[in-house]
Amino acid sequence: MNNLIWFRNDLRVQDNSSLTEAMKGSNVIGFYCFESKFFETDEFGFKRTEKYRAKFLIETVQQLKQELEKINIPLFIFHGNSADYLPDLIRNHCINSIFLQKEWTRDEQVILNNVKKRLDPNINIQEVYDQFLFHPDYIPYDDFSLIPNVFTIFRKKCEANSKVRPINTLPNQMPSENLIDTKTKTPTLNDLGLDNYPNHINTAFPFKGGELEALKRIQNYFWETKKLSFYKKTRNGLIGTDYSSKLSAWLANGSISPRTIYWEIKNYEKEIVKNQDTYWLIFELIWRDFFKYISLKHHDAIFKSGGILNNTYDPKTNKKAKHTWINGLTKEPFVNANMKELLETGWMSNRGRQNVASFWSKELEQDWRIGAAYFESMLIDYDVHSNWGNWMYNSGVGNDPRNRKFNIKSQAERYDAAGKYQLLWLQETLF
Repeated sequence: MNNLIWFRNDLRVQDNSSLTEAMKGSNVIGFYCFESKFFETDEFGFKRTEKYRAKFLIETVQQLKQELEKINIPLFIFHGNSADYLPDLIRNHCINSIFLQKEWTRDEQVILNNVKKRLDPNINIQEVYDQFLFHPDYIPYDDFSLIPNVFTIFRKKCEANSKVRPINTLPNQMPSENLIDTKTKTPTLNDLGLDNYPNHINTAFPFKGGELEALKRIQNYFWETKKLSFYKKTRNGLIGTDYSSKLSAWLANGSISPRTIYWEIKNYEKEIVKNQDTYWLIFELIWRDFFKYISLKHHDAIFKSGGILNNTYDPKTNKKAKHTWINGLTKEPFVNANMKELLETGWMSNRGRQNVASFWSKELEQDWRIGAAYFESMLIDYDVHSNWGNWMYNSGVGNDPRNRKFNIKSQAERYDAAGKYQLLWLQETLF
């Protein structure tokens, strides 16, 4: 059997269910496409993928190619539309089965359907859920429609009744003759219509993309510095590389699986310490799962003005407000510092994200979808489910039962009492 693995948001070799199954065939090839759809300009005027995440993605795909070559699997890399390349590749290599991670959001579905229209109906397509901590087969809900809209209810029930699957063991490498020259190459930032850039000296995310980089980060954050032992105490930090795990970017494009992180935490708890801090990183992985299940339950409602609550939502649309918010020129220095960090690095802390989202949607009363789209464009660690889920949450059209509005000045006093963070990002403005 000749198999193809279509990589999407599962850009790794280790603990990859699709790859494990595909390698049971006699011949295996890999396919990845830098989809044009994700580099277009959206309805709000933003490039859907800006230079920061694009660079991280390029690095990830380059490393994926190298890791696949170690097990004698070639990776065909294209830029454009999968539907223009994949059918010919399947015919030319006499592929019997396609293995891929199941994606269910709007654009990913359109891309898959466009490919299916051009395929021989006899081609076997095997999609698997491979991005969860708690796999859909193991959660205590028989149907996605039963997923509760309150996180705490979901978390407690899953913790009591679900289990995390073991990590997939990779089969032996393919025969050396399986590795062929694909004659394809990874596009550059310029190829994608983007500019190259140096890392900002103050970036909190100086890391590169790729599976090995993710594993290196775990090794450092867990075992070398033992920062995991203090995660809950430091996770609301604002400056530096180590106030949080920074694993979200690798999780977002699937260059590491949540199961890998979970079982490494469990090893850490056995060998070093088990405390509230080690649990809290698992807690955050469950939050990530929750937003994925919310999008499985509510589908495209996560992109609509009224959100999953179908609220009557009548925001203002003010070009000046948009300009001042994006460029860090509002009346709130704490908001400005966070927005400048995002603009110049593609990164923002969790604490910052909640504050600037609340300010945009509840203080300025602007369309929350503009803010979500801007984050989609800029964030290195953009994940469709977490991004749009969190924006709904902070804007009163999602999963926050209390519909809170952040007091920005109070938040700044609490998390940046000495003003170091604001000074770091606003000094050019101040002097």
